[in-house]
Amino acid sequence: MHRKLTDKLNHALARALPERRLFVRSEDGTRFFRLSPLGQAIGWGGLIVFVSWAIIATAILLMDNVGSGNIRQRAAREQTLYEERLQTIAAERDARALEARAAQERFNLALQQVSEMQEALLASEDRRRELETGIGVIQATLRRTIQERDQARGSLEEMLAEARTSRQGPGIIALEKQETAETLSFLTAALDATATERDVLADSAEEARAFARNMVLEQQLRTERNEQIFRQLEDAVTVSLEPLDQMFRASGVSVEKILEEVRRGYSGQGGPLSPLVVSTMNGQPDPDAMRANAILREIDQVNLYRIAIEKLPFANPLHDSYRLTSPFGPRWGRMHSGNDMAAPTGTPVYAPADGIVSKAGWAGAYGKLIKIQHEFGYETRYGHLSAIYVKEGQRVSRGDKIGAIGSTGRSTGPHVHYEIRVNGNAVNPFKYIKAGRNVF
Repeated sequence: MHRKLTDKLNHALARALPERRLFVRSEDGTRFFRLSPLGQAIGWGGLIVFVSWAIIATAILLMDNVGSGNIRQRAAREQTLYEERLQTIAAERDARALEARAAQERFNLALQQVSEMQEALLASEDRRRELETGIGVIQATLRRTIQERDQARGSLEEMLAEARTSRQGPGIIALEKQETAETLSFLTAALDATATERDVLADSAEEARAFARNMVLEQQLRTERNEQIFRQLEDAVTVSLEPLDQMFRASGVSVEKILEEVRRGYSGQGGPLSPLVVSTMNGQPDPDAMRANAILREIDQVNLYRIAIEKLPFANPLHDSYRLTSPFGPRWGRMHSGNDMAAPTGTPVYAPADGIVSKAGWAGAYGKLIKIQHEFGYETRYGHLSAIYVKEGQRVSRGDKIGAIGSTGRSTGPHVHYEIRVNGNAVNPFKYIKAGRNVF
């Protein structure tokens, strides 16, 4: 059956591929091989398949190389744009901080002026009340004096009538008239002086009322300006506080614990800013002071955040372009406790936070290794370096260049093995880097 099928195929292919003989000459003689039509068809088919495979594979390799080049270029462009955006955000953050400081200074000056104006207004009110009381006393005295004058006139007329009735001597009557006239002159002069003093006091009271009205108007204007200053301060503090709070929340760090430890680091005050105390007449808390203290508390929290940022590894140890070749997590049946970040040999590695170098040298599979001990139980590690620029026991700050990427130790190519450990336990470094993108 198989033989018949082969013969049929050879017969069908004989016209296109006639049978050929391949002669091979050697020292022993000459041999030949028969190439049947079916064998030639199989050979040509295999050759065509091989050539097609070679063409397709070459095209795939070329397309992959071109695509990889485009991806790398796009990644480099995105990295550059991202760094420019970070620089812009950092500049805006610094500008907002300067504006907040200037606004705080203006606000403190405004509060001082308001306090002085309140004292002047209270003194004016006291003087106005004193003037009103004095005017009342003068008016009462004037009424009493007028009554006494009227009584004196009545008494004089009665005395004159009695003198006429008793027909006393003209000398006595003249003497009584002279005494009465002197009494009336004295009372009239006293009344004129009292009226003059009353007019002066009335003018002073009117001036005090006008001054009080002006003080009230100026107080209203200052209140409106203070409201505008408060709004600007609150907006500036909100813009500064929200990215920092989101960064800490995104990293999973215990914000309350970190801020409490930072706050304990201050010398006896619990923070860099002290609350304002403004005295009031009735002993009730001043609304502006309460609002200002709320802003100061938020500014204090921003300052605490900034101090904590300097001490926690939120920054990226690489400022140049890189590829994440092996992330944090299980790898080849084992736990990979860091991120492998590939870049050319010699690419600088920077400290992501303040700390003290606890290791700087060779460490087995890590190759050239740097360990930095940070506060709050944090430690960062940098393995497979080609160069180390720090010494053990040296204190470094965020942004200091500590080493360069290499391929020392157990490594398949130039990269840095970056670890973050909290109290000895490895955590995902990319979580901290991603959380700090909106700040750094």
